[in-house]
Amino acid sequence: MKIIITGGAGFIGSHLADFLIDLDYEVIVIDNLSIGRKDNISHLLEHSKFKFVQADICEFKSIENIFEGVDWVFHLAALADIVPSIENPRDYYQSNANGTFNVLEACRKYNIKKIVYSASSSCYGIPDQYPTKESSKICPQYPYALTKNLGEQLVMHWSQLYSIPAISLRFFNVYGPRARTSGTYGAVFGVFLAQKIAKKPFTVVGDGRQTRDFTFVSDIVSALFSAANTSITGEIINIGSSNTYSINRLVELLGGEIVYIPKRPGEPDCTWADITKAKKLLNWEPKVTLEDGVQVLLQDMNYWTDAPIWDENSIAKATEKWFKYLS
Repeated sequence: MKIIITGGAGFIGSHLADFLIDLDYEVIVIDNLSIGRKDNISHLLEHSKFKFVQADICEFKSIENIFEGVDWVFHLAALADIVPSIENPRDYYQSNANGTFNVLEACRKYNIKKIVYSASSSCYGIPDQYPTKESSKICPQYPYALTKNLGEQLVMHWSQLYSIPAISLRFFNVYGPRARTSGTYGAVFGVFLAQKIAKKPFTVVGDGRQTRDFTFVSDIVSALFSAANTSITGEIINIGSSNTYSINRLVELLGGEIVYIPKRPGEPDCTWADITKAKKLLNWEPKVTLEDGVQVLLQDMNYWTDAPIWDENSIAKATEKWFKYLS
């Protein structure tokens, strides 16, 4: 088995690479390192069945031939975060839509046996149903959410028209070791863990009662593998923790003081995946509770030592355009 992971030096991709190497698969990581970190895969670089290619999926000629002889493709490469997508929508369209088009064309040329796309639950916007089903209305609030959904539509269309076996997994609030620490203010765990290391108060949005379907990265990886390892194709499937947790509960588990900052427009009060379809079609279900996942992170916080330390003022400045465009 020969497998490509686009974005494989990133948070989820590097964990998936570890998982597949442990199963003795041949793994090729394609990453331009704009978000991914080579440190995430440094322990794999000398492995006989691992190959790293620094390339950009937006440049078709630089990735096309890598797909020859490949069985599965896990397409995780994408630009992330809300504010940068508002500031630079062209970059997000180029990466998340055009980049996905290039990956699909390479898959088509070399008759890939399966592509698994990493979609985002942000496509639902502010849902009117909880837990949220795959059939819920698609209502992206910002360019990141829109372009990830456009990528998903491309994958489903190529699957239908060109008979490329494909599954799209909509991830809900993924966290765990190696979660991103760079870039414009965004991921809550990177923010909070850096604040904890620096002994600074946690910056909690609104009253902290909003809830999130925090899903541990190992559960995401097992879902990705299950999606690739099934004959099912042409399906869009939610992947979540089967629960939803308040930000106040997260802070309680992390332990520390709190500073409350203004509630942000365009953010739902709750994210919570209906994972009935995942259980039925993939024979998959999550195993890691928030309590257990947080304990894993607290056991080794060195990864976040050099992460930016945010406070009320720096967050307000970084999210000015968030409030300007989403209010």
